[in-house]
Amino acid sequence: MASIIDDLKSQYKFGGMIQKLIYWNIACFIVSYVIFGLLRLVNIDIDFLQYVSLSSNPVDLLWKPWSIITYAFFHSDIFHILFNMIVLNFSSQLFLTFFNQKQLLGLYILSSIFSGLVFVLFFYLMNIISPIVGASAAIMTILVATTTYNPLMNVRLLLIGNVKLWHITLVILVIDLMQIRIENTGGHIAHLAGAFFGFIFIKLLQNGIDLSKIISTIIDFFVNLFRKSPSTPFKKVHKNYNKPVVKHTSKIITKDKTQQQIDEILDKISRSGYDCLTKEEKEFLFKAGK
Repeated sequence: MASIIDDLKSQYKFGGMIQKLIYWNIACFIVSYVIFGLLRLVNIDIDFLQYVSLSSNPVDLLWKPWSIITYAFFHSDIFHILFNMIVLNFSSQLFLTFFNQKQLLGLYILSSIFSGLVFVLFFYLMNIISPIVGASAAIMTILVATTTYNPLMNVRLLLIGNVKLWHITLVILVIDLMQIRIENTGGHIAHLAGAFFGFIFIKLLQNGIDLSKIISTIIDFFVNLFRKSPSTPFKKVHKNYNKPVVKHTSKIITKDKTQQQIDEILDKISRSGYDCLTKEEKEFLFKAGK
């Protein structure tokens, strides 16, 4: 059990943004069900999801403004999150073929905000009050963004073989359009809004405007704000001209070799993922991270 926990910690610490997004979604799902179970035990009939879901009533944003982002990390049931995490992993792997980790996170958050606002606007105009949860709008954005950038990219699907990426995206968009008036109307509106945002994101990026830098700048600001700057105390240095200087070459070499091995393992993770590591590499990386 301890080794499994250590393995999960290593995957989160040394894994990329895909692993982190999946872990955050799973953690939010577990938290919601734990809280729901505890409330049921004490006979309190409160739906925890109402506090993190996005309501189509604009007034609700006044007392829970966080919901414009949190709705994209919570899910209604196990099948909902399972399907979304599979598609998130698939689309994000394709996205990272051309773009970096910060752009993935920035696109996920910005598209969630944009899709959420479009959902609120449409449902408000239709005079419908309904909540929404799930990462599917952000996932659609990532998929459409990658398709916009390289529509002719070959993707190998099980039992089907090689297909063009734009074929997959087109089928998903058509399904959304067909079902928009049948069921989960709010979800399909958010999906289409996410698809539109993914298209715009790439077009702006090709013209030198990277919207994801908005999120990166905000995150970097708060990280630097709470990061303790190392204080260097004043030290009086006495130079001894008689005592020869001893060079500890062996220690420096050992440190360099260790760091080089860590860099090689991290490079391997960025190319093929954490699961491609051998057992020895995982153990070495875990010990080095302590």
